[in-house]
Amino acid sequence: MKILLLEDDVILQEIIEEFLIENGYSVESFFDGEKALDAIGSNSYDMLLLDVNVPTIDGFEILSYLREIGNTTPAIYITSLAGVDDLKKGFDIGADDYLKKPFDLEELYIRIEHIVKIYHLQEEIEFDGMKFIPKAHQLVREDKVIEMRQKEAQVLEYFMKNRGKIISCDEIIENVWDDGHIPTHATIRTYIKNLRKMFTKAYFDNIKGEGYRFNIL
Repeated sequence: MKILLLEDDVILQEIIEEFLIENGYSVESFFDGEKALDAIGSNSYDMLLLDVNVPTIDGFEILSYLREIGNTTPAIYITSLAGVDDLKKGFDIGADDYLKKPFDLEELYIRIEHIVKIYHLQEEIEFDGMKFIPKAHQLVREDKVIEMRQKEAQVLEYFMKNRGKIISCDEIIENVWDDGHIPTHATIRTYIKNLRKMFTKAYFDNIKGEGYRFNIL
């Protein structure tokens, strides 16, 4: 599982990163909020660990922006801000948990594992010799991990749960997009085109005038 860690305390960042790697997680660490946000925009992460008081863009601003654009990646605040108002703000923005410094590393591990379970982050769908891990936005084909964007993974998951059924662009929009940013049919066609490139077989049928059908051959 891939975790983004935003922490500007050099020593604490190293301690947390080393601990998480020892427990089987992949970690990318950042000291700067702007750089962390850029990384989130161009990569897929399963979880975000965010300090609040960091350079350029603080942790509250980062998560607020992500939730506004529909990014639902689970997030835990790890911060020295211990006030009730800060705690409330963190949850109101959309955090899944809030851990006050100083904390025990084992407590952080327990909280991460709890979120993994409730969001089924490790759930795998196996088909035709491949594995699809929806929450990780990954397709494993011939022992090769193919990374995809969040919406690509959500579109593929919807097709897989409705395999064999003809699905229109409007149905995809209605069931996958819930963030107020309604895509065009051209955007949906682009997502499906990108998904087709990830496979060596033609799983997507184009039903003229009706939509698409996902078939397991």
